[in-house]
Amino acid sequence: MLKHELRIKYKNLREEMNSSIISDYSILLANHVLQIPIWDFFYFHIFLSIEKNKEIDTLPMITLLQGKDKNVVIPKVSSGNSMENYLLTDSTVLKKNKWHIPEPIDGVKIPENQIDVVFVPLLAFDATGNRVGYGKGYYDTFLHRCRPETIKIGLSLFEAEDGISDIHENDVKLNYCVTPKKVYKF
Repeated sequence: MLKHELRIKYKNLREEMNSSIISDYSILLANHVLQIPIWDFFYFHIFLSIEKNKEIDTLPMITLLQGKDKNVVIPKVSSGNSMENYLLTDSTVLKKNKWHIPEPIDGVKIPENQIDVVFVPLLAFDATGNRVGYGKGYYDTFLHRCRPETIKIGLSLFEAEDGISDIHENDVKLNYCVTPKKVYKF
């Protein structure tokens, strides 16, 4: 399928989900992440959920990371289609941006080359590790600025598609994708 078709399909599927199911699935995803060999790393980038878009609730994942004494890094949209990354601390103040994404107002900036693991938001993914996001390019731009060995983990409420037919050369593939049913390794 084409990316724009997948965006429509998965936005509609999300819309049909209730908050209780999303909450249950979010906890399952956090538990599945324990299977991935990432626990020797230190800096973990994770997105903060857009509730109105019925995204995965990343709070269980953040709680897991903090419980394992990991440095949790969260994004803030900056100029163009890029993001800045800030360390999440007890004193971090969040404010929703124009897309209703909670973002840090300020704090300790973390450069991309320090980030070891990135939890990547997505609408859909395929069996070879390609992903479909919202189409603005923020995460592809960000992932290109990370080290090549940075581990990229998609978080999905749904299972893999067979393929995405309009992959672009700038699209960054995932190393893993976690769903309520399983962990995909690419």
